[in-house]
Amino acid sequence: MALTGYSWLLLSATFLNVGAEISITLEPAQPTEGDNVTLVVHGLSGELLAYNWYAGPTLSVSYLLASYIVSTGDATPGPVYTGREAVRPDGSLDIQGVLPGHSGTYILQTFNRQFQTEVGYGHVQVYEILAQPTVLANSTALVERRDTLRLTCSSPSPTAEVRWFFNGGALPVALRLGLSPDGRTISRHGIRREEAGAYQCEVWNPVSVSRSKPINLTVYFGPERVAILQDSTTRTGCTIKVDFNTSLTLWCVSRSCPEPEYVWAFNGQALRNGQDHLNISSMTTAQEGTYTCIVKNTKTLLSGSASVVVKLSAAAVAMMIVPVPTKPMEGQDVTLTVQGYPKDLLVYAWYRGPASEPNRLLSQLPSGTWIAGPAHTGREVGFPNCSLLVQKLNLTDTGRYTLKTVTLQGKTETLDVELQVTRDVGRNRPLGGPAWAGEQKGWGHWGPGPPPL
Repeated sequence: MALTGYSWLLLSATFLNVGAEISITLEPAQPTEGDNVTLVVHGLSGELLAYNWYAGPTLSVSYLLASYIVSTGDATPGPVYTGREAVRPDGSLDIQGVLPGHSGTYILQTFNRQFQTEVGYGHVQVYEILAQPTVLANSTALVERRDTLRLTCSSPSPTAEVRWFFNGGALPVALRLGLSPDGRTISRHGIRREEAGAYQCEVWNPVSVSRSKPINLTVYFGPERVAILQDSTTRTGCTIKVDFNTSLTLWCVSRSCPEPEYVWAFNGQALRNGQDHLNISSMTTAQEGTYTCIVKNTKTLLSGSASVVVKLSAAAVAMMIVPVPTKPMEGQDVTLTVQGYPKDLLVYAWYRGPASEPNRLLSQLPSGTWIAGPAHTGREVGFPNCSLLVQKLNLTDTGRYTLKTVTLQGKTETLDVELQVTRDVGRNRPLGGPAWAGEQKGWGHWGPGPPPL
């Protein structure tokens, strides 16, 4: 509405210092959005003619809120009047249902009948009931020492104060150093693993507080400190001695996030094992060697490895001969497998019966080749691991076989085994025919005619 002529006259009155002091207080002192507030005037003196209220920093007509004539109670709205304001007869100002836009400086100008004027200043700060903020992240999964973390506290209340929480407590020092001037953004170059966790921001003002939901940050690192364990004991770089025919489990451990991929290798050759452990179920000389665990982190693209040497223990070097198959039949082949043979072997020899020259089947020379002995039938073959293959067995192959070994240090060891060849009852019998006539007659020998007298 336009100002009346009388209101314009009041605006042009002369300011005089009459020694009075006007003060203005706000009730309630910390209003929230939607409250009814009153700017209460104190210290008015003398017989007053009119009041002018301004909602702004200066006595400018553009900030005029309302003019009030004391004698008639008439109020004239000004340019910034919103319909929520009302001037009381005592000069106080009521504002119904305040909004954040009502915040600011308010000025009261009074006039007496001599058109002398006094001025009082008040301030209104309308506080919001704050909505829950949200933490925004450039990423929630970062690589240690390589990536940068940026967190922003998003809130529709730009005037609210902001504070941050890490795992429910205070921010680490390095992160506090990365706060923006308004406290709403965190920047951390080269994020560290100890800074992984739950982040929250909180907005607050004197009458309201609201905390965001946590956002969880993962920091990838490693692998580091790769090690191989046996029975919870670190064995990396060591030699593990294992008894013959016993089991062994090796565990691969490291410090890594996420859990790395595992590859095991034996003497440089990859094994089909993608687990964090490796089982050796029955230790023999074939399992002796170097075992390596290689770990790879698919997020950091880093890898690491650890190795151990596994050997048979001293007690395990005692030799053992095992026929394969254990109960061979005539016509089959059998291998007299030697387990735990000396690693410093020089020569060996197999004998059919006691270890004497006439009984020698074959010998292996230092060159690795073997030569036949007097008892060789043409069906025996020797191997570098001292094992002996006997082909196309017959019943006469039943009996004792002796192995003699000589090491580079001149140590001689002799070991024997009894071989039992089982008769094949279907062998040499006509298909579908009866048992041999001589057997039917009870002669008990092979050949024509009656048994000898």
